[in-house]
Amino acid sequence: SMDFMSDSSRNQRRFRTFNVIDDFNREALGIDIAVSLPAGRIARYLDKLAGYHGFPLKIRVDNEPEFTGKTFINWAKSHGITIDYI
Repeated sequence: SMDFMSDSSRNQRRFRTFNVIDDFNREALGIDIAVSLPAGRIARYLDKLAGYHGFPLKIRVDNEPEFTGKTFINWAKSHGITIDYI
């Protein structure tokens, strides 16, 4: 599954984290941290993780705009990944 979290630094600058978890064994596969996490960056990060772990058959995500837009949907389709929205 994948989700976002947000927080702020000591100087009050907001940032987000993009968390990728293998639900089968509860292993954290990766965490990307940035001020902005658009769909293109998410797709590139998932491509990087796939180099280590392979592409999943299904991804579980919430209905955040980054996951419901064409960029992410087309990325998933191009890799034969089913999107499971929660």
